[in-house]
Amino acid sequence: MYMNDNGKIWLATGENRVYLEPSMLNRHGMIAGATGTGKTVTLKVIAESFSDLGVPVFMADIKGDLSGMCQAGCENKHIRRSIDTMGIENFNYTSYPVRFFDVYAKNGHPVRTTISEMGPELLARLLGLNDIQSGVLRIIFRIADDKGLLLLDLKDLRLMLQYVGDNANEFKLSYGNVSSATLGAIQRALLTLEDEGGDIFFGEPALELADWFDWDAQGRGVMNILECQELFQHPLLYSTFLLWMLTELYEMLPEVGDIDKPKIAFFFDEAHLLFRDAPKALLEKVEQVVRLVRSKGVSVWFISQNPADIPETVLAQISNRVQHALRAYTPNEQKALRYAAKSFRENPAFNTETVLQELAVGEALVSVLDEKGVPTVVERAGILPPRSSMNIVENDVLQSVINASPLFEKYMVIVDRESAYELLSARYDEAQAQTQEETKQLEDEKKEFEAEKEELEQVKYETELDRERAKLQKEREKLEKEREKLREKSKSRTSSRRRTTPMRSAVNSAANTVGREIGKQLIRGIFGTLK
Repeated sequence: MYMNDNGKIWLATGENRVYLEPSMLNRHGMIAGATGTGKTVTLKVIAESFSDLGVPVFMADIKGDLSGMCQAGCENKHIRRSIDTMGIENFNYTSYPVRFFDVYAKNGHPVRTTISEMGPELLARLLGLNDIQSGVLRIIFRIADDKGLLLLDLKDLRLMLQYVGDNANEFKLSYGNVSSATLGAIQRALLTLEDEGGDIFFGEPALELADWFDWDAQGRGVMNILECQELFQHPLLYSTFLLWMLTELYEMLPEVGDIDKPKIAFFFDEAHLLFRDAPKALLEKVEQVVRLVRSKGVSVWFISQNPADIPETVLAQISNRVQHALRAYTPNEQKALRYAAKSFRENPAFNTETVLQELAVGEALVSVLDEKGVPTVVERAGILPPRSSMNIVENDVLQSVINASPLFEKYMVIVDRESAYELLSARYDEAQAQTQEETKQLEDEKKEFEAEKEELEQVKYETELDRERAKLQKEREKLEKEREKLREKSKSRTSSRRRTTPMRSAVNSAANTVGREIGKQLIRGIFGTLK
């Protein structure tokens, strides 16, 4: 345990020993330096000291090299040289109580939060929305609250967007205009977020930060390590999660004022990701949280390559500083070097700007608050070695630690309770069923109409047919009369032929005989035989 008789944390040794005052650690801290200068070792040493002090710790593990803290360290020449040169007595290697978390649920307990807990401001930043789209998103959240619709995961929010779009005219007077184009843009952003793993991050059971406040049987604070190697590939999701976590922590913890040691310590590696491309309103919120969260007993440590990566408004809240070596090859790097040097209380024994470029690996310029809250003169000092392992643990060891955690059962099973998606889906299903019933009713009415129409057509056809039949009957009757007349005429002619007298018949016969004789004579005359 790196503590002296007065209960201070022994951090480094130079011309003098450098101690961290526990009662001043909620004034926050920063570990900075170029790649490979020893930032990770410093982080581990301070985190181990917090745990020894009985303070739970949260660490974002970007490179995966913090997992070894669950195992005891081992001897090597670099650690042995530090032990001997710094005069460390009774040094022993030890493991620490560690719990692993992972947004993607691969190398730790799943880390989830709900859409409602994230809130419209952080979610708008996560989605990369502009001011108009952010305003519409706030309207969506307000309508969901007023309608009693829980927004837990992405499918809740997607269906809520559709619901508001379908009823935009209804909400226009009460909440403002919501255009379909803006809703479409938000929907597309949600699809992008889902591709980055947002569908895994949003849901239940949501992470309860109170679970991070735990201790082992020896009274050491538990180290909660967030696996970030994959999450780091999606910096927007990473930074938004960390900001959400600080906000939730601030709202959860009561005011405690000045206490003898922090309630919890947070270490944010690659801290510049928190502030990259962040709008002014969001930076103000971060500054507010960092400034006010210290009154809740929270110690926040930012780890970055250069202090210039962190906004000045946030740097102003940082009082404990460990600055490893900086490189200055370009004009911008030289400017950053001067900036870092001027942030320390000057030590007349050396030139801070010059020393910053001469520091060896494991060395740092250190300035902390004393017991009165006054920044100490900057010291050039070597950081003490860590007692846990510097190696990355094997996967089977990692899984055994995860499975043995008391939080394993709590977070491994996904819960999908009734929320906006289920309630709105029920409404849409009911509306769809009603529409189908109305459609069926219309179809039945149409069939009845068609049947009636067909019946009328049949009646009309039969009526026309009857008319034609009547007409034909009349024609038949007319024809029958004509036939009757013809029959009558035919009968009268026959009767007249039958009434010829015998005298007339004899005359006719004589005439016929004379005629035949005359004819014969004419024929013979013609042929020369007629005399």
